[in-house]
Amino acid sequence: MLLLSCQSRKSDHQTWQVYKGGPDANNYSALDQINRSNVKDLEVAWTFYPDDEPTDFQFWKYECNPIVVDTLMFITSAWRQLYAINAATGEKIWSFDPLQGRRGGGVLRGVTYWKGDGGTERIFVNARSRLFSVDARSGKLDTSFGEQGTISLNIDGGPNRSSIARLSTPGIIYQDLLIIGAAVSESAGAPPGDVRAFHVRTGALAWTFHTIPHPGEKGYDTWPKDAYQYAGAANAWAGLSLDMERGIVYVPTGSPGYDYYAADRTGANLFGNCIIALDAATGEYIWHYQTVHHDIWDYDLPTAPNLVTIKKDGQEIDAIAQPSKIGFIYVLDRETGTPIFPIEERPVPESRVPGEESWPTQPFPTLPKPFIRQAITEGDLIKFSDEAFRENKQRLDALRFEGLFTPPDTAGTLFFPGSRGGAEWGGGGYDMESGILYINVNESPEIATMDKVKVTDHKPGETKYAVGQRFYNTYCLACHGVDKSGIEANPSLVDITDRLSPAEIMDQVNNGAGIMPSFVSVVKGYEEELMAFLAESGKDELSSAKSMPEDTSTTYLNVTAHGYFLDGLDRPIVTPPWGTLSAIDLHTGDYVWKVPLGNDTELQQPGAPPTGIENYGGPAVTAGGLVFIGATLDKTFRAFDSATGEVLWTTELPGHALANPAVYQLDGKQYVSIAVSIGADLRPTKCAVLTFALP
Repeated sequence: MLLLSCQSRKSDHQTWQVYKGGPDANNYSALDQINRSNVKDLEVAWTFYPDDEPTDFQFWKYECNPIVVDTLMFITSAWRQLYAINAATGEKIWSFDPLQGRRGGGVLRGVTYWKGDGGTERIFVNARSRLFSVDARSGKLDTSFGEQGTISLNIDGGPNRSSIARLSTPGIIYQDLLIIGAAVSESAGAPPGDVRAFHVRTGALAWTFHTIPHPGEKGYDTWPKDAYQYAGAANAWAGLSLDMERGIVYVPTGSPGYDYYAADRTGANLFGNCIIALDAATGEYIWHYQTVHHDIWDYDLPTAPNLVTIKKDGQEIDAIAQPSKIGFIYVLDRETGTPIFPIEERPVPESRVPGEESWPTQPFPTLPKPFIRQAITEGDLIKFSDEAFRENKQRLDALRFEGLFTPPDTAGTLFFPGSRGGAEWGGGGYDMESGILYINVNESPEIATMDKVKVTDHKPGETKYAVGQRFYNTYCLACHGVDKSGIEANPSLVDITDRLSPAEIMDQVNNGAGIMPSFVSVVKGYEEELMAFLAESGKDELSSAKSMPEDTSTTYLNVTAHGYFLDGLDRPIVTPPWGTLSAIDLHTGDYVWKVPLGNDTELQQPGAPPTGIENYGGPAVTAGGLVFIGATLDKTFRAFDSATGEVLWTTELPGHALANPAVYQLDGKQYVSIAVSIGADLRPTKCAVLTFALP
């Protein structure tokens, strides 16, 4: 085995110029001015509020991980306006609005910095379906890039399906290439999730890797014939990691569409749910490892893999560690994809939904052990009262659950872990000195209920309102509720036509917004009907909508997709912890410690430890012996002792810090910054970046 010098040297992590701290995606800083002995003295150094916030617009999560280059910090707002900030004072230096005053937004976790010859510096930022190249010092468009400074990110999926693609996570630079994944719809008619590289100077396409293979390409035989012409997604929305010395980019992909019913995509479906190693210069295939065959659970790989070095059997092995939604960490040789610890292929339950041919086996890593529960027994049910316990037991017994990878069912299936993880997009923090990976996770079961539908079939004489209501029930109800009031963090659509114009509403439906994907491929021909339902109008007007040629067959949809498994009072049905932070020794696969992350004081039992709480975002690990993490839905920023898991410092925030921290140093002073979503509960209207330092 060829062993190159470890890319993740301590000297490489003095800055935070790249999303998650470096191309290795390790969320690690070698700075130690702030350490175990003085972290208790941290205080707010400055706060920055973006000035582009509309007063009547809600979003869900502000997830930006700042990057810092010399004296400048670069962030986007929740509405995708780009800012350069003085990293020492929080003073705004310049801003760039890629949408030119139009409504926009959606999740964007950061930007990409490139430094070329002759002092050329660029920031690449995405807004809607376009990529912009901006001069890092002036904030002006680089008009030599693409079409006057911008290129389209749309992916040509062929006739009768969407081409809309954008970024939720920034790309990564290799030499003079910007390599990106894509965020696309995962419903019917979605475009394929091609991985692409663009020349940073011109915006010209350098290479494309098809995650849904074309004829003659590896993996083509794992799909029905010509599936590439209609199958979508299998996209790398979660970001990429890069071994600079080897010139290998590692691509974590999600499920092909549709997430929960795959009668039209029989087979293992490469390269969905894969870690793919590609030649960063050419896009040529090197190796892959598929973590879920023929995914029908929405078990996307949620984060870029960490680049790590394992000491095993007297050897040092450069490897990747890929966290997953289902609680496994796949530790693979960086050059070959060979598992470092054994992974067993085990039989799993078979689907009972007509037309679905689920895959008979799935891979189960033996080490590290799962970092979350993967089943619910009667002993896992929480007992708020005897009556609540009995009701929860009855509901649990009525669901299909035969272990991990139980397929979705018309009678209802328990997903545990659910599609929120397990691990999420924040990923793990890796300490290269100790070989320990720190990972925060959710323990949130879900229910999947498959329902037979024929989306485009409607009867003659139906009203616009009735047809629009059926469209809403099929595609929107799971997130926005029967009464349109919004479920959990999803926004209310009640009186939406009083807040937004029809054009603005359809713009969001067609292009996506926040975590909502584009529905352009399925709404075509139903625009008036959907607007009628949202506006409570059209009850006396006949619909003229026609069935769409690309979606006329009977199919099955998960009508409770992403729905929490809660009791009648919207409380968790499983015992705590509901969120945890773990430290895992990757040399051995053993756990060093595991603690609850966050606390729900209203549901905490008397005398019980913290409950742990739902969390989004990841950690920042430092050479000062600290793990900084926000992520939790309790408006708290914490620092843990990396050796013991003890909480050494907390501070109350003005909102939820659902993002990864950034750690940097300027003029000899160390700072820790984190993005915060400010507003009522999970529907914030304001965002900020808070930066902490020692007095």
